[in-house]
Amino acid sequence: MTTTEQGMTHDELMHLPVAVPLETANRALHLGRTTGYHLARTGRYPVRVLRHGRAYKVSRYDLHRHLGVEADAAPGSGE
Repeated sequence: MTTTEQGMTHDELMHLPVAVPLETANRALHLGRTTGYHLARTGRYPVRVLRHGRAYKVSRYDLHRHLGVEADAAPGSGE
């Protein structure tokens, strides 16, 4: 099983930096590399894609929102 097929755990999602490379977002969204880059280039990626020079980035906020992950409800946060 490849990393892309495995997706990401809730804990991994909660510890992402503010902006992540498209490859990381692809993994969280269970998208292959080719499909993810094709969707980003054609403006059909499931979340907003940011261009940083020649690189594609996705904000953690948009990724969490699309996946329905709430940052304040992290397991073990005591709330």
